[in-house]
Amino acid sequence: MRTLRNRLSRWAQSRTLRGLTPGPHDFEIRKNLRVPMDDGVELLADLILPTGDPDPRLPTIVIRGPYGRSGPVAGEAKALAREGFPVLFQSCRGTWGSGGVFTPQVDEQRDGIATHRWVRAQPWCTGRVATFGPSYLGYTQWAVAGRLQRDDPDLAPDALCLLVTMPDFGAITWDNGAFALRNALGWSQMMSRMIHREMLPLLLGMLRPDRRLLRGFATLPLSAGDVAATGRRIHWYRDWVAHERLTDDYWTGQSHTASVTDVTAPIYMITGWHDIFLPWQLRNHARLTAAGRPPRLTIGPWGHSARELGATAVGEATAFLKEHFLGTPSARPAPVRAFRTGAGQWHDLPSWPPPAVTGRTWHLHEGGRLHTGVPDGGVTGYVYDPADPTPAVGGPSLEPKQGPVDNTAHESRPDVAVFRGDVLTEAVTIAGAPIARIRFRSSRPSADVFVRICDVHPDGRSMSVCDAIRRVEVSGGDFQEVEIELWPAFHTFAAGHRISVQVSSGAHPRYARNPGSGEPAGSAATLHRAEQEISHDPARPSHLELPVWAP
Repeated sequence: MRTLRNRLSRWAQSRTLRGLTPGPHDFEIRKNLRVPMDDGVELLADLILPTGDPDPRLPTIVIRGPYGRSGPVAGEAKALAREGFPVLFQSCRGTWGSGGVFTPQVDEQRDGIATHRWVRAQPWCTGRVATFGPSYLGYTQWAVAGRLQRDDPDLAPDALCLLVTMPDFGAITWDNGAFALRNALGWSQMMSRMIHREMLPLLLGMLRPDRRLLRGFATLPLSAGDVAATGRRIHWYRDWVAHERLTDDYWTGQSHTASVTDVTAPIYMITGWHDIFLPWQLRNHARLTAAGRPPRLTIGPWGHSARELGATAVGEATAFLKEHFLGTPSARPAPVRAFRTGAGQWHDLPSWPPPAVTGRTWHLHEGGRLHTGVPDGGVTGYVYDPADPTPAVGGPSLEPKQGPVDNTAHESRPDVAVFRGDVLTEAVTIAGAPIARIRFRSSRPSADVFVRICDVHPDGRSMSVCDAIRRVEVSGGDFQEVEIELWPAFHTFAAGHRISVQVSSGAHPRYARNPGSGEPAGSAATLHRAEQEISHDPARPSHLELPVWAP
């Protein structure tokens, strides 16, 4: 029976992790182990042990997450066990049979430290411990790694495998001051349904547009969106909406960014150009690189939950761990491997951003031109109406479609200002994070500035490349410079294409509407139209700085 079960498991792995050859080991699973926390609460975990004399030098892998111990990550855990790694896969507090109440981020450090202490005391632990996992399962790694390295290094992880993740979820929830409504409310609805075991609505919501969630997106004030989307109050969602400032103790207590450089263990990172955590993951890569401990990094043409990412992550993480713990020769010619969009090519690079990147400035001109020459003056104006908000078209998200999207129809809206460059006579490649500096003013005391770069093809399609938003407190009636660091990109605008820049004041429901009043976002309920203007003053022009790569 066990042989048949393992054969079926191998077949399932080959289907779900396409392109990844199953490892040589079979495995056994010990379900629902009870792991005691310091406050007496017990968390459930499954132990996946490889059979067939695995190498005892390989580390035991700890995976901690709130999404259950089945599904895609369970497939990745079993794939790691097939490679000879013992794997403990634990459900976070208050989820999937684990005791206590789930409050995102808040308990992961203390629970993670207790789990690592318990794992190292078990007879099946190999003596070395690595961590693995995507998204929230990566946050749980950051929550313990730096703290343990600083305070109790004998318990600290010996290696980390960080997939599409970051150590500070407040920064993505309030992204440059704008509330990431689609991610925050959509994820909260999903977790609430998991906790309450509402499996049919959960599954249906993944397969088709969820009417209750759409109702939540349209609800004001923001603090009432949880009841509209789920029929119940969600305590953490209300906390998120109530704390707009990332300097609040509420958020600083959950952030582990400050301890990133305390981590001395080797790190493998993988992300995608369309991932919701991309900028922060690359900033942490840069912090560790500056500290003299550059992680191994792969950046692919993926979104947050792209199916292709899982197989690549497991394969590369396996090779990475075997190099460090077994001394297996590396097959990587360089520490960074990045996919160049627009060209469809992978590159092995010594660093990110790569060498030979220089800044090049394009100015926004009246009349919708984008040009390297300084503008003559003038103003571009548009009206933003939060009652008919500028919609989100593409961009990083948790939705199924996560790649480039055609913005042609979107750019015809009167609340989207578009600036297009001339047809390129030679290709232009950007590698890094573009910076937009927009001279902006609004008739309302609060406004959002959303900037997107698109690649306009010869057939007229305007395909999204990268974007970003910033909420602005408007001071007086003068123009003020709004600086926005866009999503990092590695993209080639081919000869015959054009570079296009959009400026607008929203991307709903990806970001919550700015009602314009300057009131607290969680309680504001009245919407105000806003007259927005972009200055083309030649002395201080609105412009875009592109990191141009010329290898």
